[in-house]
Amino acid sequence: MTTARPNTWLFLAALSITRCATLAAQTNGGATTPAAAMSGPRQAAMDRDLLEVTIPALEKMYAAHRYTVTQVVQWYLARIAKYNGIYRAVQTVDAQGALATAAGEDAAAKKGGAGFQRGPMWGVPIVFKANTSVKGLITTDGWRGYLVPGHELIAPKDATIVAKLRAAGVVVLGQTNMPDFAASDTNRSTAFGRTGNAYDVRFSPGGSSGGTVTAVTANFALLGTGTDTGNSIRMPAATSAVIGVLPTRGLVSIAGIAPLDWLRDNTGPIARDVTDAAIALSVMAGEDRLDFRTDGSAEKAQRGPYTQYLNADALRGKRFGVPAFILKDTPRPPAAGAPAAGAGALGANAGSGSLRPETRAMFMQAIEGLRTAGATVVFDDSILPDSFPALARAVNTQPYRRDGTEMFLKEFGPADYHSAAEYEKAVGAPLPATIIGGQAGRGGAGAGADAGGQQRQPLEQVALKTDPNADANFFSPQQRALAAYNEPFDRLHLDGLVYPAAQMPPPDETMPQDGRISGGPHSNTGWVNSIGIPAVVVVGGFYPGGLPFGLELSTRQWKDGDLLGWAYAYEQATHYRRPPVLVEKGLLPDGR
Repeated sequence: MTTARPNTWLFLAALSITRCATLAAQTNGGATTPAAAMSGPRQAAMDRDLLEVTIPALEKMYAAHRYTVTQVVQWYLARIAKYNGIYRAVQTVDAQGALATAAGEDAAAKKGGAGFQRGPMWGVPIVFKANTSVKGLITTDGWRGYLVPGHELIAPKDATIVAKLRAAGVVVLGQTNMPDFAASDTNRSTAFGRTGNAYDVRFSPGGSSGGTVTAVTANFALLGTGTDTGNSIRMPAATSAVIGVLPTRGLVSIAGIAPLDWLRDNTGPIARDVTDAAIALSVMAGEDRLDFRTDGSAEKAQRGPYTQYLNADALRGKRFGVPAFILKDTPRPPAAGAPAAGAGALGANAGSGSLRPETRAMFMQAIEGLRTAGATVVFDDSILPDSFPALARAVNTQPYRRDGTEMFLKEFGPADYHSAAEYEKAVGAPLPATIIGGQAGRGGAGAGADAGGQQRQPLEQVALKTDPNADANFFSPQQRALAAYNEPFDRLHLDGLVYPAAQMPPPDETMPQDGRISGGPHSNTGWVNSIGIPAVVVVGGFYPGGLPFGLELSTRQWKDGDLLGWAYAYEQATHYRRPPVLVEKGLLPDGR
């Protein structure tokens, strides 16, 4: 792929759309063009077969020689070309790279003949969030500062999860839009503008994985990845009727992902059904020398592949508690030194408003699906009471933000900068305090002065490994909060917890919310990241206006297989998922 060198988000947007538009004129080793492949009866057949296709179903099509990988990739690229200008989910479209990979896989399959062995995700078109290093592409992290001409953050190698997924056979279509540094509950970036919700483009898809959830739910890709510092996989998944998986911290490596707050950051799959998410998580999991949190995970975690836990009866006899503090209407006070509510992915951890009545009603309706599948739901004021959020907020990661950014740039920075100091020297401007220590003000997207917020003085930063206060700041408070989380499991014999994935429906971004432009749909789930437990969001139904509602389940550390089994059983009992109906003409001017 020829790397673009845009200097504004407008240029990058034009470049991405132009790449999509020129697909009809491209050929790849004699392969038919998307325009030719998508005509007449073949178009209708592929639309029928590939819209909402799952990994197992696609693999059967490949095995039966119904379609080549090239044909499938062309179908997805054509959908991006048709709709991405409206929904703006995919920031960078790597058509050339995707078609080259597809052609290589088709050639290998032809040469291998009847005995050809495909990988577990062979020929699966995928998108990665734009903070995830994909060799040769620009890791924009949503920020225009990584697009300075001549100094773009071009990834020298793949992130660990990208390398694992490539080895399993995926085809990388491109990278999805995200807010600057993943520090927002909605999906506006200085690199690419605004992403709309696929169910109604006027509404927010949530942040910071809003680009991926819109791409996956709209069938721009079969699968995607997200990252989550305080809610950024789960809350967007809830807005868009997809499955969002936050693994136990340490099950999956975050090496090669530009950090926001690396001790809270996590990554996981986003899919349209639980089976696909389980297949992807099985590939992504594993120890990695570049991420110390993964050390020993092979011995702690439930064994993969995670598809072995998927049983329609998995919920029968299980007990789920409802966290008392989440159902309270009192907003949570912010933690000392944490971003203000609505100012970023940690806003959920700091507290960002009360549970809306319409969301409470959807939650009460959604948990009936658990009961139908044989589970018991326990309401008890002693299950994570009002005292629990304070324990989670005491887990202090603020002094180590720069540490994470330095480690990322050292391994995955471009040729001319491998540290924050080298970036400033090369570009002539410093990295924002958001990622090197400090926080943004309320005035913008949570990414410092360049994103419209007030730049504040950086907090004193230290390296975790050499900080004598690391135990007092991070490790001991985390253990205390984790113990408080586990306590009702033992006392009330709970298997997991259940709660709304967001405190409100997706907001309309065409009008002010509470007197100001919406900062996105907020959640109260950042405590999950503070203690490193696994959680999954399933489709919990649809609000009366047609927008999705997401139900979140969590459980003890390292019980990821059980968690996916419960999600699968809920999915099979309810079948709430329905695809959006996309529009071809914009309803909004593009919003920054």
